[in-house]
Amino acid sequence: MFTKNRSRRDRDNKPSYKREGLKEGIKNSVKNNAKKNMKWDAKESVGRATFKKDSEYKKKENLSKKSSFAGSRSSGGFSSNAKPEKRSESRDGARRNFRGSRSGGRRGKKNFVFNDITKFINKSSIKFARKVEDIYMPENTFQSFKIDERLKSNILENGYISPTIIQDKSIPSILEGKDFVGIANTGTGKTAAFLIPLIDKVLKNKKEMVIILAPTRELAVQINDEFKIFSKGLKLWSILAVGGMPIYNQIKDFRYDHNFIIGTPGRIKDLIDRKVMNIKEFKTIVLDESDRMLDMGFVDDMKYLMKEMSQPRHVVFFSATVSPAVNKIIKEFLVDPVSVTVKTRDTAESIDQDVIYAMAKQKTNVLHELLENPEFEKVLIFVKTKLGVDRLMKNLKELNHSVIAIHGDKRPRERNFAIKSFKENHVSILIATDVAARGLDIPNVSHVINYDLPATYEDYIHRIGRTGRAGKTGKALTFVE
Repeated sequence: MFTKNRSRRDRDNKPSYKREGLKEGIKNSVKNNAKKNMKWDAKESVGRATFKKDSEYKKKENLSKKSSFAGSRSSGGFSSNAKPEKRSESRDGARRNFRGSRSGGRRGKKNFVFNDITKFINKSSIKFARKVEDIYMPENTFQSFKIDERLKSNILENGYISPTIIQDKSIPSILEGKDFVGIANTGTGKTAAFLIPLIDKVLKNKKEMVIILAPTRELAVQINDEFKIFSKGLKLWSILAVGGMPIYNQIKDFRYDHNFIIGTPGRIKDLIDRKVMNIKEFKTIVLDESDRMLDMGFVDDMKYLMKEMSQPRHVVFFSATVSPAVNKIIKEFLVDPVSVTVKTRDTAESIDQDVIYAMAKQKTNVLHELLENPEFEKVLIFVKTKLGVDRLMKNLKELNHSVIAIHGDKRPRERNFAIKSFKENHVSILIATDVAARGLDIPNVSHVINYDLPATYEDYIHRIGRTGRAGKTGKALTFVE
């Protein structure tokens, strides 16, 4: 059912099909278009849909070349018709965006998409990736780390055998109390890399208090869940402080013992302003996905928290990308940090990337045909707007696909249920705005599909980073017109 109060953007992008007879219309369209306009190339493992006429391919390629500029930025560029706007970094504006609607399109960038098609095509080199992984031999094991034996038992009981590169390099330095900067791709085990040494730190001194900042409530929830696994039976407790959930319940949690506050910058700042939380009690802070927090406009909240903490402070800083803004924070607030970079390229070599040419009216049909392929076992689909997410979910349900969706207008309970259902394979398809693009660790995602183009190349990297994780292969497909 379509809402009455739609934005001008959503009204302009109204669906081309009629509402009446939607189910039958789509099914008939699928059959007709599959016969007339498309053929399957059985040799392609992704089941890529190709148009019969080569002239259409050449036309698309020529258009894409004209639309993308040959700039000096290694991360790609905006289309030649678009001028990037400067994002406001005011705390109030960032907090409104964060607590309210967090759809894929950011404020001020709704009219821009990244469309350098050459960035969307890359054949995976999983053999090479495995070869590199095999060459690397960890200097440490979880048994050899100088941490509490009870913590070691929890780690081993949960299937951790050998530390990843980032864990091997970061845990010893954080255990020594040194400021740390870790630059690594998603899916490399960064959460355990800071939780393990900091849990050990608190076990040795129960007066220690730790703040862990994350850009989104989904990532904060995920960190909190992993904290509970590692701290099982250790009599350590955390408070989850995130926006979008009742603040009064979180205020009640402060009545009980706790050593860790895991949350988002805006909500933690609110708790401090309400005199519920005393920032002076904290000497250790973790900034996870720091580049994303800066990108969302939380720079003022981040600076405030670090300035108000007791000195000397212990700062652990993780980021997937490095920008001038990231470097500025590092130089201002970290003292002689140990820096480790395990990122060798923007996108993991284990991800096979390709494009699908389809006109707007054909996208749903082509997507339906793709999802019918048995190879598409667990699929994450990114759509630009919240209305677009709901519309696509309705269409796919009409076509009997097992699908669920998340976006900024969903209640926290609905979002958590959707993510859990997808993680536990109760549904095979999750449709999302960019709210799910960073930090979420969803195992065994076989395919990421960019139904709508991302706003920036960085968004593209974070989207497809949901697949090809932990040494496994993955495939990313992007629809282009």
